[in-house]
Amino acid sequence: MLLENKVCMIVGAASLRGIGYATAELFARHGARIAVVDISVNDIVTDEIRRSIAQNIGRDPHLIGIKCDIQSAADCAHAVSEAVKTFGTLDCLVNCAGIVRATPMLSIAEAEYDLMLGINLKGSFNICKSALEIFKPLGKGSIVNLASVAAQRGGGLVGGAHYAASKGGVVSLTRTIAREFGPSGIRANVICPSMIETSMLDGNLSPEKFNEIVAGVPLQRAGLPTDVAGACLFLASDLAAYVTGTTLDVNGGSHIH
Repeated sequence: MLLENKVCMIVGAASLRGIGYATAELFARHGARIAVVDISVNDIVTDEIRRSIAQNIGRDPHLIGIKCDIQSAADCAHAVSEAVKTFGTLDCLVNCAGIVRATPMLSIAEAEYDLMLGINLKGSFNICKSALEIFKPLGKGSIVNLASVAAQRGGGLVGGAHYAASKGGVVSLTRTIAREFGPSGIRANVICPSMIETSMLDGNLSPEKFNEIVAGVPLQRAGLPTDVAGACLFLASDLAAYVTGTTLDVNGGSHIH
């Protein structure tokens, strides 16, 4: 198992349809102890996640749920502290939290822009900073952030200008962490998925637009949460021990560059 006894915090994992949940399940399958972090987490959600993972991997996962609004630095510090208090350490952070809106640029209100940047970029900064405060004294740790193909191609699929800008910031943030904290033994990488079949598509994409996008994908399908989870597993594990500062595309060939 690639993550046996590793402690992994997975942020943005409350939805069973999401990339975060798929990552939690895959990591549990590979022996990780998991802290599931989300603003929607409560006892009911945590139990639902635990039962679903147990059913799919055939055993009970070592898992806790922590409620956290990643826009709050204090919440992020608390979440990391709770994970360390429960498991004794922290080895990996996977940040899948994010929102998307397809609003045209001239229609983006200030409040919507602030919310987009607050969750997608400021939230990423907050949770990474809290994890790094644990990783640096340990001299090890891995961060995997989720960005988007929108950051590379300038939107145009699902998210608007504010979404693309926020995810572009996540790419730059992750590269900066890799450069600054590499000498401390810490790795940081970013994944840029394209259109993945999660609840984030709900209300942002018509069936006609969905089919149009899929028709232009060389692999002729949309991505699945498990496709991204596999990339997270690689980057989190020792298979990627000499990989840092990289941007890993999970896009079915839709953006070859």
